[in-house]
Amino acid sequence: MQDQAHSLVEEAAARFESIPSNQRLLISVAGIPGSGKTTLAAHVVRGLNEKLGGAVAAMVPMDGYHYTRAQLSAMPDPARAHYCRGAHWTFDPIGLAKLIVACKAPISETEPPTIYAASFDHAVKDPVENDIPIKPTQRILVFEGNYLSLSAPEEWTAVSALFDMRWFVEVDENLAKQRLAKRHVAAGISATLEDGVARAEGNDIPNGRFLLENRVPVDIVIESKNDLSFAAIV
Repeated sequence: MQDQAHSLVEEAAARFESIPSNQRLLISVAGIPGSGKTTLAAHVVRGLNEKLGGAVAAMVPMDGYHYTRAQLSAMPDPARAHYCRGAHWTFDPIGLAKLIVACKAPISETEPPTIYAASFDHAVKDPVENDIPIKPTQRILVFEGNYLSLSAPEEWTAVSALFDMRWFVEVDENLAKQRLAKRHVAAGISATLEDGVARAEGNDIPNGRFLLENRVPVDIVIESKNDLSFAAIV
């Protein structure tokens, strides 16, 4: 992981040097559930801050833009909506796009505003509005989430088009399934690994296949390996 993260840090830092001082560099890290995109994004952010000094880079997770449980309950088929939470249609791409557009706006020197992103509270299983501060000094934002490189429907196309750099983490489906099963057990969603696998096969894996079938072109494709190391393949 360290070698690939270092390569991505160098590429992002080089791109950052070319942008005006009142602009942010926005990077998306997408991938199917269980691909390791969150881990990779965190390593890149840490590497950028070490290289550039201070807290120039920050990670912004997409999880805060889940629809709430109340919104899922108001859908035509509430049971299906709750079971399928994590599918692209259980997120709010319009709200996410508004956040990204705000981050793309020039940073004012006279009244530099702090922008607030939503987070996700896993204890209550719902988003928390305005919970992640994005400071004017944080000029490299690494967004991570499954659908940041989704090409359809059009609300998601609008999201993917907003980024300056698009990265995509690929992973073997069976490896992703193993990771997801362990994650579901750890989160209390599934009682056993067998239940976790069934949950992954019923929702996460189909979501991942939909993403792979509807992905926009990206700048870099990264392969996630069994030991959570990464290797660039494009």
